[in-house]
Amino acid sequence: MSDRSSPAGVAASHVVGPAPHIAAPLSCRHIMLWVIAALAPAALWAIGNMGAPAIVTFGVGIGSCVLTEFAWNALLKRTQTIGDMSAVVTGMLLAMSVPPRTPWWICMVGGIVAIGLAKMLFGGLGFNLFNPALVGRAIVMMSWLGVMSEIKTPAGVPAPGGWFAALSVPASGKLDAINGATRLAIAAADRAGNGGYAYDLAKQYGPLLLRNLEGSLGEVSAGLLILGGLVLLARGIIDWRIPVGYIGSVAALSWAFGSDPIFNVLAGGVLLGAFFMATDYVTSPITRNGRLVFGIGCGVFNIVTRFFGPMPETTTFAILFMNGLAPLIDRMFMPKPFGYLRPAKAVKADA
Repeated sequence: MSDRSSPAGVAASHVVGPAPHIAAPLSCRHIMLWVIAALAPAALWAIGNMGAPAIVTFGVGIGSCVLTEFAWNALLKRTQTIGDMSAVVTGMLLAMSVPPRTPWWICMVGGIVAIGLAKMLFGGLGFNLFNPALVGRAIVMMSWLGVMSEIKTPAGVPAPGGWFAALSVPASGKLDAINGATRLAIAAADRAGNGGYAYDLAKQYGPLLLRNLEGSLGEVSAGLLILGGLVLLARGIIDWRIPVGYIGSVAALSWAFGSDPIFNVLAGGVLLGAFFMATDYVTSPITRNGRLVFGIGCGVFNIVTRFFGPMPETTTFAILFMNGLAPLIDRMFMPKPFGYLRPAKAVKADA
C-alpha cells in the first residue's frame, strides 16, 4: 500500500535518503565491545600476574580517557559520546602499552593527551589522524623516559622483575642506555656487544607466549594476544591484510638480518600493535591494497629501527609514522570509479 503523504504516492519504505546507502550490521559500540572482549583475556592475565599495580594502571588509563572525553563534550555542550566505548578501548590499549608500575599520574597524563589532544581536538572519533593510545604513550615515554624505564617501589628500591630492575648484561657496557622490553634489550645488547647472538632466542618462545613478566602489560602473553586477534579476524572486525603485512614483514626482515623471526614477532609490542592498534579504522587506509602496504610499512619501520636504532622497541613510532602516510597510501590505491573514462590526449591542429 502506498503512503499518500510521500511524494507522488511513493511507498514510504522505498523513499531513498542521502548517501551513504550501505549500512554495516555492527554499530561502533558493538565493534568496540568486540575489541574489548578480544583484549580481555590478555588484560585479565596481566592483572592476575602483576596484581594491584596492573589494576591501578588499567583503572587510571581507562578512567582518565573516559573522563577526559566526558569533560570535553560537557564543556563544549556537545552530545556525549562515551557510550560508543571507544574511550574505553583507548584506555585499555594505553594501559597495556606501559609497565604495570608506571606512576598513576603518568598514566593519567597519557589518557588526557590521548583523548584531548589526539582525538577530541581533531573533532572526535572519525576525524583523528593518529592513533590516540599511541600518541598518549609516545608523549609520556618521551617526557618521562627515565621514570618509565626504572620503576621503583614506594620504598625507593627497584621492584623485582623485568622493567622493575636494572639489567645485568655483560655486553651492555658499550651502550649509553638500555630501555624497552627486557628480552629485546638483552638481544640488542648482545648483538651490539658480540656482533652475533650468544643469547638463545629460541628459549624465549615459551615465556613470551605464556607468561612474560618483563615488559609492558600488553606483553605478558603473546599467545592470548594472538587468540584475541584471531577472534577479531573471524568476526570480520579487522582486515587480515594489516596484521599479515605487519607480522610477515617483521618476520621476513628479522630472518634477512640474521635473527630469529619468531622471537622478533613475539617480543615487544608487535602483536599488540599489529592486531589492535594498526588496524584502527580511522587511522589506517580504507583501500584493500592500501591496508596491505600500510601493514608492510609498519613492519619494515619497526624492525629496521629495532635493529639499527637506539631503542629496541619502536612499535609506537612505526604505527604513528604510517598513520601520517595513510591518506597518501589511500590516494595511491583508490580504485577508478565505475564508468571512468581516461581523458583523451589533446591533438594538435595542423598548421
